[in-house]
Amino acid sequence: MIEVIIRAMRLEAEGILGLELVATDGAELPPFEAGAHIDLHLPNGLIRQYSLCNDPRERHRYRIAVLRDAASRGGSQAVHERLRIGQRLSIGAPRNLFALDEQAPHSLLLAGGIGITPLLSMAWRLHALGAEFDLHQCVRSGRLAAFAERLASAPFAACTHLHCDDGGAEQKLDLPSLLAAEPPGSQLYVCGPNGFMEYVLDTARAMGWAEERLHREYFAAPEAESGGGAFTLRIASSGQELQVPEDRSALEVLEEAGFDIPVSCGQGICGTCLTRVLDGQPEHRDLFLSDEEKTRNDQFTPCCSRSRSACLVVDL
Repeated sequence: MIEVIIRAMRLEAEGILGLELVATDGAELPPFEAGAHIDLHLPNGLIRQYSLCNDPRERHRYRIAVLRDAASRGGSQAVHERLRIGQRLSIGAPRNLFALDEQAPHSLLLAGGIGITPLLSMAWRLHALGAEFDLHQCVRSGRLAAFAERLASAPFAACTHLHCDDGGAEQKLDLPSLLAAEPPGSQLYVCGPNGFMEYVLDTARAMGWAEERLHREYFAAPEAESGGGAFTLRIASSGQELQVPEDRSALEVLEEAGFDIPVSCGQGICGTCLTRVLDGQPEHRDLFLSDEEKTRNDQFTPCCSRSRSACLVVDL
């Protein structure tokens, strides 16, 4: 855990609050890679992940930005309503699940709304490397474009493009044309609402982009699948069996039984609660494990995943 103080707060766009965090003792913060995020421990007990959006060369501060979500599960609401300048908070060390290929001949960064945050950090890194890239920010309206002023004055401003749904036709994103103009080997990075990301990824796939050239980061899981049936969790170390009914998660049942499972996002995005499976076939519903990892059936995320087999034996 790292203890930090909120040194500054700024409204980066309508409904988007930016925070600048510094170490309580004034020391340098741990280094981070472009695309990394931190776990922010909030006063209401929740833990939420937020992407670092500043230049990775900066060690004196971390910057994050949080969209106030009308459907908040308590995280964004707490940030906007309960945090103040000078307040002390705990954060986890930076982790990167959205790594940047720094050897790519060209990088295409596509942001939908608040998805600009990890891509802004990538833009700073690519600029520092002297690498070729373009950053496209797509928003419903200009007033919702986070960091618009910062991007306009950034040393890589010529590489940035703003697309507003309520703007003229000439500035709207023509994704097929953009993808067709990319050089061979170009890498695509997309972050934003799930619908925007699926549109970008599906369009790229339809145009022949290989999966290894497509990179994404989810801020929220798609709407949870319903049902899946009840199943039994068997604890390998003790033989204890726990019944997981259809309307409860494996994580809830394990916590109720006294097991201390690390958890952060609660949606199968971050992998914090990943648990080893010794027998049985998980029904993977997470966005953390790769297709190859899911095929091995040797781990699952109890916060959202279930079991295709009647019993799942876990290494606890």
